[in-house]
This record gives sequence, structure tokens and C-alpha cells, in this order.
Amino acid sequence: MRRMLIIGGGLAAGAAAETLRKEGFDGEVVIVSAEPHAPYQRPPLSKGYLGGAEGEDAVLLHPAAWYAEQGIELRTGVAATTLDPAEHAVELADGTTVGYDAVLLATGARPRTLPLPGHELPGVVTLRTLDDSDALAARLREGGRRLVVIGAGWIGMEVAATARGLGNEVAILERDDVPLSAALGTRMGEVFRALHLDHGVDLRTSVGVDRIVGSDRAEGVVVDGEMLPADLVLIGVGAVPDTRLAETAGLDIDNGILTDASLRSSAPDVYAAGDVANPFHPVLSRRLRSEHWANARSAGRVAARSMLGIPASLDGIPYFYTDQYDLGMELSGYAPLMAEAEVVVRGDVDAREFIAFWMNAGRVVAGMNVNVWNVNKGVQALIRSGRSIDPAKLRDEDVPLDALAA
Repeated sequence: MRRMLIIGGGLAAGAAAETLRKEGFDGEVVIVSAEPHAPYQRPPLSKGYLGGAEGEDAVLLHPAAWYAEQGIELRTGVAATTLDPAEHAVELADGTTVGYDAVLLATGARPRTLPLPGHELPGVVTLRTLDDSDALAARLREGGRRLVVIGAGWIGMEVAATARGLGNEVAILERDDVPLSAALGTRMGEVFRALHLDHGVDLRTSVGVDRIVGSDRAEGVVVDGEMLPADLVLIGVGAVPDTRLAETAGLDIDNGILTDASLRSSAPDVYAAGDVANPFHPVLSRRLRSEHWANARSAGRVAARSMLGIPASLDGIPYFYTDQYDLGMELSGYAPLMAEAEVVVRGDVDAREFIAFWMNAGRVVAGMNVNVWNVNKGVQALIRSGRSIDPAKLRDEDVPLDALAA
């Protein structure tokens, strides 16, 4: 009987297992995860789940019983340590070996660390896993804490918003001039700066963090010579693909596991999906690694079909969303094409109800709707069309997006 082995416990792993069964595969499906949980998705960990508005059912893809019903073997709480493509086998930390006909590496990413003096103190945390979120929630849900966030990326900004909503004092420290500028550019990054300032966050940009101080645990952060008191310090400076298992197999790696558009790696019968993969994107004709929720879901499905020999390609438009305070946002588009693009806005930026379009060579390459709903399909259609669009029509709220894409 054929065996499909999936290494990882995130959305890509869960989506792959689900797709294998939906496509009619009746052989063995085995999921191996170093974490003690069934596969889960990460977006709620910094938002609704962290704040207590959502329970574990919003995080777990399926209850454990579902895997048993589907004949999917879950091996949780055990890490895969070595991959041998020649032998078609994976060695686990408990000393057992699992053979496979095809294997999917969905090992995700690890939080990037900062080698600051004091980074090892208790109370200095990162947020990546369900257990991380639980530990952070136990401190923040009481309210009255002083949280210092180092890094104004998506995780840092989302946790800051959640923490403020729970009644905590929050400071955000960012080395760049504008928060989220690497992802959105200066103009749209300023929208999020204003949002957090309006909600009482001490947001400091263009600053350098010197060290974290404390005796038995973190008590403050020294930034440009000034000490900010802290009960808790969150390091939120991005993540790096977890390629440790791939390295044991000698796979081609460059900012993740290199794959083709069907998510095949450089070794036969070895596939990669989600945050750890750096696949070739057929629309861009270049590699595009994405750490977002929609990519993990789509990639898991594509990888499963590829493992079964069904033609499949990861060629969708990257998608991301965030919820911070009373701001909800969806972003679709190609990040590599956004950096040199012109931003065209439809709606009211000051009221935080608008759609922003990134235009590169006259074409829409990305779009972000802020507190404007049921337009994301239209935004994606515009991007997909590749048409040259008149910016004046993009700004005109009376011109339907569907008409522009037709």
C-alpha cells in the first residue's frame, strides 16, 4: 500500500492531508508534527484567539477524531530529524523510521531572533506556535501589563492591537522610519502608524534597541539610551524558513526549499509547501516565497495533487488579511512588483475606508481594501487581467471594478 508522509503541523500540512483524501487516495496518510497538536492555522494566534474572542475550534483545522475517521495517522509531539531521499525514509526523534512513497515538507518557519543583551531573560517571548499564544494570553488577558514590542511587522502590530484591547500598555519599537513600510510602502504604512497612535500605543520609529534589562526576568528595554519599563517583551522581527530537515537531505535551498511550480523539490518524490517553500511562480516567471495563510492553504492542495501525479501549479495571487482595532484589511498582489509601484486610492484614507491600488507600468499589481468589503474578487480580477488601467477610473467610486477588469 502506498504511503504519503507529511512533515509539519500547520495549515499546509492539514490542507495536503485533506486534499489527498478528497482526490480519492486510499493508501496510508501519515502526518508527523513536532508540536503536540493536530494541524492548525496561525492567523488567530495574534488576533481573536490571543484576545479570547475565539476558541481552539477557530485554530484547529479539524478535531483529532476527524483524522481517525479519514484514516489519517497523526504522530504529534515527535520531530522528524533526518530525511534520506535515496531510501525514501524519515527518521524521527523517538528513534523510529517512517518510509514513504512521497513526502511533503511543510515544516514552516521559525521566529527570527535578536542577539540583544538580555534576550534570554524570562518574559522575552516570540509568537509562532499555539503554545506561544497560550503563554502570551495568560499574561495579557489580565490587563494592566506593560508590553514592549520590538518590530513593527504584521505580528507585532496585531499583538499590539490585541494587547491594547485587553487593557495593557503597549510600546512598539521599529528601526525603520515607517511601520510596515517594507510590505506596504510609506503612504500606507502611515495609515497603520496613525491607527496605533489613535489607540494609545507608544509607537517609536527610527530607533535602535540597545538591550533588554532585568534581574530574574525582563523588566525593561533600553532604546537609544532610554529605559522603557516592561513586564513582557515580544520579539517580532520576522521569521526564517525552517529548512533543517531539508538540509539533512541535501535539497536545493535558497531562502527556503527550492521547488518548481508544482512544488517538487530537487529530490525525487520530495515536495515542499507553505512557509518553508520557495517555489517558481509561473505568472511572475520568478521565485516567490510567501508566509501568508492563503498561500499555505493553496500550496498544501497543490502539493497533494502533485504527489498523486495530478497536474497542479501554485499560480494564484498571494492574499493576506489583518484585523487591528476597528480596521479590517485584505491585501492581494505580488509583493516584488509593489516596491516601485504608484499607489492610487479610491475612497477616504483619513476615514480608513478605501481601496489602494499599486500600479506598475500602468497595470494593477496589488490592491488593498480597508474597511471596504466584498471587493477582493474584483481586485484580483484587475490584477489577473494584466490590462492597462486609467488611474482616474480606479479613483472613481462610480466605476465598478468588474467593468475595469472586463
